[in-house]
Amino acid sequence: MSNTGTLYLIPTTLGKTSGNNTLPEYTLEILRKLDVLVVENIQTTSRFLQWVGDTIPEYEIDFYQLNKRTPDHEVFSFLKPLKKGKDVGLLSEAGAPAVADPGSTLVRMAHQNNIRVMPLTGPSSILLALMASGFNGQQFAFHGYLPIDQKKRKQMIIQLEGASKRHNRTQIFMETPHRNNALLKDLLKTCNPASWLCTATDITLPNEQIISKQISDWHTTRKPDLQKRPTIFILYGH
Repeated sequence: MSNTGTLYLIPTTLGKTSGNNTLPEYTLEILRKLDVLVVENIQTTSRFLQWVGDTIPEYEIDFYQLNKRTPDHEVFSFLKPLKKGKDVGLLSEAGAPAVADPGSTLVRMAHQNNIRVMPLTGPSSILLALMASGFNGQQFAFHGYLPIDQKKRKQMIIQLEGASKRHNRTQIFMETPHRNNALLKDLLKTCNPASWLCTATDITLPNEQIISKQISDWHTTRKPDLQKRPTIFILYGH
């Protein structure tokens, strides 16, 4: 039997809520027992731990910070407590760790070193949005962020729409919240009227808003204000 610890992949809530409607008690109980955590932002994690309650006191927790700028040699050093038999939790800023998140590097290294990896249940904005869109859930792709440059962004939209139509593939992507309205505007200007677009905003939160309809219908109805509201965009080409 291995003497190494387990790397737990611990989802977090998708935003501030007073009650808990997304995280199973089993996931929270494991988190409450961990005193080594790998996180993207320590302050955000601190607020989340306060929300969870009954965790090990923060001054007794060893925090390791992992973001997109963390070099591989430093990520590799995060395996040390695992190799000594300590269990470690990997947390994302919001939702599922290692999905649209820099944590995948640590997960891969854990596998390479024969360390047990255990994903725990919790919300994923990407999958929840796909479920609610009504689009093809058998063939889909997540593309992360589209280019910031408007010309390149429109070219990417055209490519994604064309590939969706040819392969019957649902295309999923996101944007920095303060640029959501600009992306929505470009999508409506660029896409075929027969194509479908879904915006899934503030998923699982009190102000959740999911709109899914053809581009032609988007043009004739009032547009949602997505400014600074976490949103998943889903395109289904026709």
